[in-house]
Amino acid sequence: MAHDIVFFLASDEETAAATYLGAPGRAFESVTCHFIEPDSVIVEWDMYSAAPSAEIPPPDQLNRWPWPNEVIEPENDGVEIFALPPRLARALARASSAELAELADRWTTRLRTADGDNMTDDGLLAVLQEVARLAASVLSTGGGLYSWSF
Repeated sequence: MAHDIVFFLASDEETAAATYLGAPGRAFESVTCHFIEPDSVIVEWDMYSAAPSAEIPPPDQLNRWPWPNEVIEPENDGVEIFALPPRLARALARASSAELAELADRWTTRLRTADGDNMTDDGLLAVLQEVARLAASVLSTGGGLYSWSF
Protein backbone atom coordinates (compact mmCIF):
# COMPACT_ATOMS: atom_id res chain seq x y z
CA MET A 1 0.00 0.00 0.00
CA ALA A 2 1.42 3.36 -0.99
CA HIS A 3 1.59 6.33 1.33
CA ASP A 4 1.97 10.05 1.39
CA ILE A 5 5.44 10.89 2.67
CA VAL A 6 6.69 14.07 4.27
CA PHE A 7 10.48 14.29 4.31
CA PHE A 8 11.50 16.73 7.02
CA LEU A 9 14.35 18.08 9.10
CA ALA A 10 14.35 17.60 12.86
CA SER A 11 16.96 18.28 15.50
CA ASP A 12 16.86 14.69 16.81
CA GLU A 13 14.83 11.47 16.84
CA GLU A 14 12.82 12.58 19.88
CA THR A 15 11.66 15.69 18.01
CA ALA A 16 10.91 13.59 14.92
CA ALA A 17 8.91 11.12 17.04
CA ALA A 18 6.84 13.99 18.46
CA THR A 19 5.34 14.47 14.96
CA TYR A 20 3.64 11.09 15.25
CA LEU A 21 0.06 12.19 15.78
CA GLY A 22 0.04 15.44 13.88
CA ALA A 23 2.55 15.07 11.05
CA PRO A 24 5.48 17.47 10.73
CA GLY A 25 3.29 20.41 9.71
CA ARG A 26 4.61 23.91 9.18
CA ALA A 27 6.96 23.76 12.15
CA PHE A 28 9.48 21.76 10.10
CA GLU A 29 11.21 22.35 6.81
CA SER A 30 9.72 19.64 4.61
CA VAL A 31 8.74 18.29 1.19
CA THR A 32 5.78 16.01 0.46
CA CYS A 33 5.49 13.18 -2.05
CA HIS A 34 2.28 11.26 -2.65
CA PHE A 35 1.54 7.57 -3.08
CA ILE A 36 5.02 6.22 -2.45
CA GLU A 37 6.19 3.52 -0.02
CA PRO A 38 8.52 5.34 2.40
CA ASP A 39 10.88 2.54 3.38
CA SER A 40 11.44 1.27 -0.17
CA VAL A 41 12.19 4.75 -1.53
CA ILE A 42 14.77 5.30 1.21
CA VAL A 43 16.36 1.95 0.36
CA GLU A 44 16.30 2.80 -3.37
CA TRP A 45 18.06 6.10 -2.76
CA ASP A 46 20.54 4.57 -0.30
CA MET A 47 21.48 1.80 -2.75
CA TYR A 48 22.06 4.39 -5.44
CA SER A 49 24.21 6.52 -3.13
CA ALA A 50 26.41 3.49 -2.39
CA ALA A 51 26.81 2.48 -6.05
CA PRO A 52 25.38 4.99 -8.56
CA SER A 53 23.89 3.29 -11.60
CA ALA A 54 21.00 3.93 -13.95
CA GLU A 55 20.12 0.23 -13.72
CA ILE A 56 17.15 -0.69 -11.55
CA PRO A 57 18.13 -3.14 -8.83
CA PRO A 58 16.24 -6.43 -8.89
CA PRO A 59 13.63 -6.77 -6.12
CA ASP A 60 15.66 -9.41 -4.23
CA GLN A 61 18.66 -7.05 -4.09
CA LEU A 62 16.43 -4.23 -2.88
CA ASN A 63 14.97 -6.50 -0.19
CA ARG A 64 18.45 -7.52 1.07
CA TRP A 65 19.57 -3.91 1.57
CA PRO A 66 19.47 -2.58 5.16
CA TRP A 67 16.08 -0.97 5.70
CA PRO A 68 15.77 2.41 7.41
CA ASN A 69 15.44 2.65 11.18
CA GLU A 70 12.00 3.31 12.57
CA VAL A 71 11.97 6.29 14.90
CA ILE A 72 9.08 4.80 16.86
CA GLU A 73 7.47 1.38 16.88
CA PRO A 74 4.63 1.36 14.36
CA GLU A 75 1.08 1.17 15.64
CA ASN A 76 -1.88 -0.19 13.72
CA ASP A 77 -2.83 3.29 12.50
CA GLY A 78 -0.62 3.39 9.40
CA VAL A 79 1.73 6.17 10.58
CA GLU A 80 5.42 5.46 10.05
CA ILE A 81 8.43 7.62 10.90
CA PHE A 82 11.83 6.63 9.56
CA ALA A 83 15.27 8.13 10.00
CA LEU A 84 17.16 8.42 6.74
CA PRO A 85 20.70 7.05 7.15
CA PRO A 86 23.23 9.85 7.69
CA ARG A 87 25.32 8.51 4.78
CA LEU A 88 22.29 8.99 2.51
CA ALA A 89 21.76 12.56 3.72
CA ARG A 90 25.44 13.29 2.99
CA ALA A 91 25.22 11.68 -0.46
CA LEU A 92 22.05 13.58 -1.39
CA ALA A 93 23.48 16.86 -0.13
CA ARG A 94 26.58 16.41 -2.27
CA ALA A 95 24.92 14.93 -5.36
CA SER A 96 25.31 16.73 -8.66
CA SER A 97 22.32 17.69 -10.79
CA ALA A 98 23.20 14.86 -13.18
CA GLU A 99 23.29 12.32 -10.34
CA LEU A 100 19.93 13.50 -9.01
CA ALA A 101 18.45 13.26 -12.52
CA GLU A 102 19.83 9.74 -12.99
CA LEU A 103 18.45 8.65 -9.61
CA ALA A 104 15.07 10.23 -10.38
CA ASP A 105 14.94 8.39 -13.73
CA ARG A 106 15.83 5.09 -12.06
CA TRP A 107 13.27 5.69 -9.30
CA THR A 108 10.57 6.58 -11.85
CA THR A 109 11.29 3.46 -13.89
CA ARG A 110 11.10 1.23 -10.81
CA LEU A 111 7.83 2.80 -9.70
CA ARG A 112 6.32 2.45 -13.19
CA THR A 113 7.36 -1.20 -13.26
CA ALA A 114 5.78 -1.83 -9.86
CA ASP A 115 2.74 0.47 -9.98
CA GLY A 116 2.05 1.13 -13.65
CA ASP A 117 -0.42 3.95 -14.12
CA ASN A 118 -1.09 4.10 -10.37
CA MET A 119 2.25 5.70 -9.61
CA THR A 120 2.48 9.18 -8.16
CA ASP A 121 1.74 12.28 -10.21
CA ASP A 122 4.49 14.16 -8.37
CA GLY A 123 7.53 15.30 -10.32
CA LEU A 124 10.01 12.88 -8.81
CA LEU A 125 13.07 14.87 -9.86
CA ALA A 126 11.63 17.96 -8.16
CA VAL A 127 10.90 15.94 -5.01
CA LEU A 128 14.41 14.53 -5.02
CA GLN A 129 15.95 17.98 -5.55
CA GLU A 130 13.98 19.32 -2.56
CA VAL A 131 15.03 16.37 -0.39
CA ALA A 132 18.65 17.01 -1.45
CA ARG A 133 18.20 20.64 -0.38
CA LEU A 134 16.92 19.45 3.00
CA ALA A 135 19.89 17.10 3.24
CA ALA A 136 22.25 20.03 2.62
CA SER A 137 20.56 21.83 5.53
CA VAL A 138 21.21 18.79 7.72
CA LEU A 139 24.92 19.03 6.91
CA SER A 140 25.08 22.73 7.70
CA THR A 141 22.80 22.87 10.74
CA GLY A 142 22.97 19.39 12.25
CA GLY A 143 20.03 17.23 13.16
CA GLY A 144 18.65 14.58 10.89
CA LEU A 145 16.48 13.90 7.90
CA TYR A 146 13.29 11.93 8.54
CA SER A 147 10.21 10.69 6.76
CA TRP A 148 6.70 10.75 8.17
CA SER A 149 4.07 8.82 6.27
CA PHE A 150 0.47 7.77 6.45
